[in-house]
Amino acid sequence: MEKIVEQGILYDFYGPLLNDHQKDIYEAYVYDNMSLSELASEQGVSRQAVHDIIKRCDALLKGYEEKLGLVKRFNVSKDKLIRLKSLIDDMTDINEDSHKEMTDMINGLIDEI
Repeated sequence: MEKIVEQGILYDFYGPLLNDHQKDIYEAYVYDNMSLSELASEQGVSRQAVHDIIKRCDALLKGYEEKLGLVKRFNVSKDKLIRLKSLIDDMTDINEDSHKEMTDMINGLIDEI
């Protein structure tokens, strides 16, 4: 996964756990594509300080995912829902015996979710 996409996804799930200062800098860096120098000037801190905050935020967000696994669980659920949609779409073209089997498969996936 491209780093910026990964940062955005992790921030979407765990961003509220960062403090306001970290959020401001991280959002500007990830979403607004601001450079370290631009952020440093805007925040009134050194470029190194901005770099350190971004690295710390990256580490925090990855750590939250390692501990909580919300992104992983979301992706697993999303994949199951895609399979469910496919099964439902396929049900229109099947006979009655297969219909029961497909219904059992759908119910099994729903139970897993």
